[in-house]
Amino acid sequence: MSTETVTSPLSFTLTPEIEAHEPIEARGRARDEVRMLVSYTGDDAISHASFTALPEVLRTGDVVVVNTSATVNAALPAMRPDGECVELRLSQRLPDGHWVVELRRLTVGDTLPLRDAAEGEVLSLPGNAQVRLLEPYGAPASDGGVRLWRAAGRVHGAVDAYLDWYGVPIRYRYVTEGWPLSYYQTIFAREPGSAEMPSAARPFSRRIVARLARRGIAIAPILLHTGVSSPEDHEPPYPEYFRVSPTTARTVNLARERGGRVIAAGTTTVRALESVSSPEGVVSASSGWTDLVVTPARGLHAVDGLLTGFHEPRASHLALLEALAGRSHVESAYASALRERYLWHEFGDVHLLLPGTRLDG
Repeated sequence: MSTETVTSPLSFTLTPEIEAHEPIEARGRARDEVRMLVSYTGDDAISHASFTALPEVLRTGDVVVVNTSATVNAALPAMRPDGECVELRLSQRLPDGHWVVELRRLTVGDTLPLRDAAEGEVLSLPGNAQVRLLEPYGAPASDGGVRLWRAAGRVHGAVDAYLDWYGVPIRYRYVTEGWPLSYYQTIFAREPGSAEMPSAARPFSRRIVARLARRGIAIAPILLHTGVSSPEDHEPPYPEYFRVSPTTARTVNLARERGGRVIAAGTTTVRALESVSSPEGVVSASSGWTDLVVTPARGLHAVDGLLTGFHEPRASHLALLEALAGRSHVESAYASALRERYLWHEFGDVHLLLPGTRLDG
């Protein structure tokens, strides 16, 4: 059996050949030319296309909801009191002015979670800045250590300007070289705040948006600032700031009333919409912090379809896909993606899950 087959429910093996090590632009192609696997939850049909086919795959009256959060240079060099150089990742900025941070040890070509920091530890940052660890944030890590900390940061000037000057985008081992922040922004990015790119919308281009508009497919914005992910522990997301505007709420509700489908671009968008939806699928305008975790038991109320990247084995996001499409469908789609050698991660290909059957479109 190939090492690239699904071996157990929602668990599979990734090899380096099917990881996206660089943006598609580095291979001389446009963002919107990534591959797109389209799977239909009604009959489990699967088709393979380019993302450029999105306007034809969707229907007049559909609405695509996108995240307008902009990615920031969230990774900073830091030094512990004992002189150890580490990486500090600024995950969230809390309403009280404190930060949520993750510390990672430097290794050859990668970083690993640092679990032995202590309350009160002060780390030095560039530009004569510092951060003090106040208390653990959220649940303990799987090994009992602390992954995330509530911290007090002290920098000179605005935090965003400081990050622009001293920080770099968060990068994981499969991305083999650093890329400027512009490669981590979608065309919808407006408000800085995401530690990691809301990457499902990365393939959108102005020509795709124009073609969607010509076909009567609306685009509606929400905001959700993403925190750091946990590739080692696959922990569910913790509270994140979101905002759904009255205009977007009206657009989504009207589309559903008229028989259109609500297609979320990314799991962050799902989280925002479902945080403000009634069991009947009516979306309300709201903002704040959401701790919603979408599971198959909870299900989805407002979202009919999902455009998303391909997630790592055992990632918590796979439960959200299962809530939308069912376990067997997700397994079948992922087995197909593995056979066809789709590319994983934020610079990779995309998966469009649609309700109904292929003939419905």
